[in-house]
Amino acid sequence: MDAYGLLLLILFIALVVGLTPLVGGYMARLFEGQPLLLSRLLGPVERGLYRLAGVDPGREQHWSAYAGAFLIFHLAGVLLLYGLQRLQGFLPLNPADMAAVPSDLAFNTAVSFVTNTNWQNYGGESSMSYLVQMVGFTVQNFLSSAAGIAAAAAVIRGFARRESGTVGNFYVDLVRITLYLLLPICFVGALLLVWLGVPQNFDAYTEATTLEGVRQIIAQGPVASQMMIKHLGTNGGGFFNANAAHPFENPSALVNLIHMVCIFLLGAGLTNTFGRMVKDQRQGWALLAAMGLLFIAGAFISIWAEAQGNPALTQLGLQNMGNMEGKEARFGIVASALFAAITTATSCGAVIAMHDSFTPLGGLIPLINMSLGEVVIGGVGSGLYGMIVFVLIALFIAGLMVGRTPEYLGKKIEAREMKLAVIAILATPIAVLGAGAVAMILPIAQASIAAPGPHGLSEVLYAFLSAGNNNGSAFGGLSGNTPFFNTAMALSMLIGRFAFVIPVLAIAGAMAAKKSAPPSAGTFPTHGMLFIGILVGVVLVVGGLTYFPVLALGPIVEHLALSSGTLF
Repeated sequence: MDAYGLLLLILFIALVVGLTPLVGGYMARLFEGQPLLLSRLLGPVERGLYRLAGVDPGREQHWSAYAGAFLIFHLAGVLLLYGLQRLQGFLPLNPADMAAVPSDLAFNTAVSFVTNTNWQNYGGESSMSYLVQMVGFTVQNFLSSAAGIAAAAAVIRGFARRESGTVGNFYVDLVRITLYLLLPICFVGALLLVWLGVPQNFDAYTEATTLEGVRQIIAQGPVASQMMIKHLGTNGGGFFNANAAHPFENPSALVNLIHMVCIFLLGAGLTNTFGRMVKDQRQGWALLAAMGLLFIAGAFISIWAEAQGNPALTQLGLQNMGNMEGKEARFGIVASALFAAITTATSCGAVIAMHDSFTPLGGLIPLINMSLGEVVIGGVGSGLYGMIVFVLIALFIAGLMVGRTPEYLGKKIEAREMKLAVIAILATPIAVLGAGAVAMILPIAQASIAAPGPHGLSEVLYAFLSAGNNNGSAFGGLSGNTPFFNTAMALSMLIGRFAFVIPVLAIAGAMAAKKSAPPSAGTFPTHGMLFIGILVGVVLVVGGLTYFPVLALGPIVEHLALSSGTLF
């Protein structure tokens, strides 16, 4: 890594770590219902929304009721967004006269945005009207992010409370998170992006004639408002087909840095919120340290691999200046590889480079980041409660080694919690590997795979890892806009979202009802380096044991073949 790359990585990490306690403290006050700076301004709006929805803000929910509200809210979102796309041709704010979205694509896209996946089997500027982009996608960017953070808030309360039968009220959490957290940051952030060159208008597409005399259509629209929540909420759905590589979405290195910091901001902040609400900030810093170690290791490997370039060029006696294929020259190798590590460590589908064009080892890191269950910061909310599941498993293993009942924050981890944790851990691999196996043997699915050999396997694996882990980024090369892939990936998204979060909410309910015992001489401290090391090891072992065979057949085999001069 050169000096520029090291400086960029250090600056990014410093900004995230510096902002973490500020954001974490604010969210802790938000989740605890304390007065906020914006309460006097937005309080009437909040109370009006409760009255409109018939919600009693003082009435909390049992975990099962919380989970039921979570499911109903998402189902309504899928139906509304599906209908909006199917009726697009009859609705206003459609200056390019976009037709109705086909049913299978509309289903995939509706599920994608509602589950915070934001996988896109379409080109935004050529398929979706301004109304669908704003009322459909941008609104769901806010709501799916708020729902994920709300689930994390419920989980935190589960560990913070003692002998309680409730974990909060989903609708209250959803409203407060949207009003007091997401909207204020995105309002200021969108204005900043407009100032830095990101368009925000309702103009019709501009026609221009190039120097070669070719007619060109320049798409634009309400871009800045979608870009801010796209990254802050780890959504990733681009206004344009080129996503964050498009100069209107990402016009400069400064905007790119803002995007990267926003992607990590809330996920890292939630670790500090956890520490504050359980009355021990060291617990939050330990979780962030484990996440940080995994992220930094992956980022270094990805940047190094891309900087080495293609060994086949060296073997042919050609100058190897690193792998610039599929990358924007204005971002270069380091920023492109770092962005890929950031967006796959979180559940953000934004991309500024074609991951399909990365070297095998460079492309392996995004695959590994998603294989670990999106817990390296992870999605807003899902990253925190996903890592807590691994904490329970790590403590259970540690307890087995010393013959002691495991406990976390003074609460015993018993059989019920471990069964739920295992169900959550297994849900996504079943969706990913099961659907991926079907795709590799069906002729109708094989026709969508562009590359032969192990690279084609990587394309399919990446697609289902991205869907099942609610990431949404694309490897590229796979023609996913087919009835099979639209349906199979939508089902993987649903399993990845709900089959994970429901057991986690059940764990939160069980932990909230437990008594808390003070630490004793035999209590395993969960804030030291030993615990962090065990936690990192468990995350790697579980992810490695689950996905290593298919990773070995994909990018690892491709790397070994490439080193011997075999190309695919």
